[in-house]
Amino acid sequence: MLEILFLGSTSACFELKNTAPYYAPERYTIALDGADVREAETNVFSIFDLAPGTEHTLRLRAAGLDETLSFRTKEETCAVDVCDFGAAGDGVHDDTEAIRTAIAFLPSGGRLYFPAGTYLTLPQTLKSHMTVEFAAGATLLGSAERERYPIVPGTVRDLNGGAEVHIGGFEGCARPMYQSLLTAEYAEDIAIIGPGTVDGNAQNSDFWTAFREFPTARPRLMFFNRCKNVTVHGVHACNSPSWQLHPYYSENVSFYDLLVTAPKDSPNTDALDPESCDGVNIIGCRFTVGDDCIAIKSGKIELGSTLNRPADHHVIRNCLMEFGHGAVVLGSEIGAGVRNLSVSQCLFRGTDRGLRIKTRRGRGKNCVIDNVSFDNIRMDGVLTPIAVNMWYNCCDPDRESEYVWSREKLPVDERTPHLGSFRFQNLTCTGAEVAACYIDGLPEAPIEAVTLENVSVSFSPEAKPGVPIMENFAKKRCRMGLYLDNVRHIRVDGVTLDGVEGRRLIADHYESVETERFSEDPAYV
Repeated sequence: MLEILFLGSTSACFELKNTAPYYAPERYTIALDGADVREAETNVFSIFDLAPGTEHTLRLRAAGLDETLSFRTKEETCAVDVCDFGAAGDGVHDDTEAIRTAIAFLPSGGRLYFPAGTYLTLPQTLKSHMTVEFAAGATLLGSAERERYPIVPGTVRDLNGGAEVHIGGFEGCARPMYQSLLTAEYAEDIAIIGPGTVDGNAQNSDFWTAFREFPTARPRLMFFNRCKNVTVHGVHACNSPSWQLHPYYSENVSFYDLLVTAPKDSPNTDALDPESCDGVNIIGCRFTVGDDCIAIKSGKIELGSTLNRPADHHVIRNCLMEFGHGAVVLGSEIGAGVRNLSVSQCLFRGTDRGLRIKTRRGRGKNCVIDNVSFDNIRMDGVLTPIAVNMWYNCCDPDRESEYVWSREKLPVDERTPHLGSFRFQNLTCTGAEVAACYIDGLPEAPIEAVTLENVSVSFSPEAKPGVPIMENFAKKRCRMGLYLDNVRHIRVDGVTLDGVEGRRLIADHYESVETERFSEDPAYV
C-alpha cells in the first residue's frame, strides 16, 4: 500500500507500507502522469518540481507490486526567485542581505525559490506561512566568519511584567547562543523543501576546532523555537557547527526523506535533536554524523522542573542511521521525560550503540520515560545494540562527582530520575562487538521492567573490547551477552545469542527474571 506523508505545492513525499526496514523488498519504477520518472529502492521517496494546484497520478511498478495513487498539490499565493532580490548564487558574494530582503517581502503563503547555485550567507530568520525551496544543485552555504554571527540571549525579560521570554538554548539549558543558519522563533506553517543542500560550512571555520574557547553555544544548522506545523522535506543538511536540526519546544514538526551528514570525527554534530516537542515525525531519513543520529531531549533539571514539557508523541520509522555514537537516543537531557515514542522499521549501520537511553542522578523527578516501544529494527556492525544507562557522566560540571558515580543506595529526592518499562522486540543484530545488551539502573530507583522479545544478536569474530556505556570508571567489555543490573522485572523471550564469551545472561539486583525460548539456560550472578 502507498501512502502520502507530505503534500506541498511543488513536492510530495510517499511511503510504501511493508515490514522491511528502510529498503523496499525490491527495486521499483516510479511513473508520474504516465511517464517513467526513475527507479527507487527505499520505502520512502519524494517527487519534486511539481506545479502548484495540479492533479497528478503516481504509479509504482515492480514484480508483485503495482500501486496507483492520485493527488493534488497545494495552492500557493506566489513564488519568487531569490536572485530577483540581488542574490548572486556564486558562492563568493555575500548574499545575506538579498535573502533577508526576499524573506521580508515574501507574501504570506508564498514560496522563496533558490535555483541552482551556491548562496553564501550569514544566519537567516524565517517567518510564518512560507515555503523555502532549494532546487537541485542549489546550496545555502553558511559563512565561515564566526565573528559575524549574531549572539542571541537564552532568555529576555518581558518589559510588561518581567516574565521570561525564551529565545534559545543548548544542551538542556536556556542559554545564549550564536544564531543558527536557519532560525524560526514563535512561527508557524513553515516548509523547507529540497532536493538542494543546506551546508553549515563548519569544516572551513573554527566551529569544530576551537569551540571550547567560544563565549557562547555554537549555532545549529536549523533551529525552530516554539514553532508549530513545520516540515523539512528532501533536503541534504550537512556540516553544521553543532547539532544539525534542533526543534525546541515546538509542536507538529516533521522531517521526511532527509539526508543529514557530517564527518565521523566532527564534534557534537547530532543529526536531529527534538527537545521538549509534541508531535514529531522522523520518517524515511538517512543520518551519518559525528555524534548521535537522533537524540530526543526535554531539558536538564531546571527546565524540566520549571517548564516541565516532556518529549511527547514522537514517531521514528523507515530511517537509516550510520556511523554515529548512537542511532536512536533518549537523553541525556531529559529532565521532563519522554513519553509515547515509537521507533520501528529502521536500519542501523556501524553506530557505537543502537537503541541508547542515557540519564543520571540530578536530572530530576520529572525525568520519567513511559510508553516507549522499539520494534522491527535491524542492526549491522553496531558495537552495543541496546544500552540503557542511568550513570551518564558527560555534559555537566559535576560529571565526575561522587554523587554521580556512587554505587550506594542514595536517598530518593527531587533530583532522582525514573525509568519505567521498556520493550525491545523483533531486533536482528549482526556484527556486534562489545555487548548485546547493557542495562544499568540506579540502586535507589531501579528500572521498572525490561522485555527482550524475538531478539537475535551475533558477534563479529574480530570483535574488539570497548565501553558499552559512558560512565565513571567504565570497564571495557567484549562479546558480552545480556547484562541487566537494578531492573525490577526482566523478561527474555525468544532471544538468540551467537558468539558470546562467558555467561549469556548476567542479572543482579532484580525482583523477577522470566525466560522463554532462550538459546540456553541462563546463569545469574
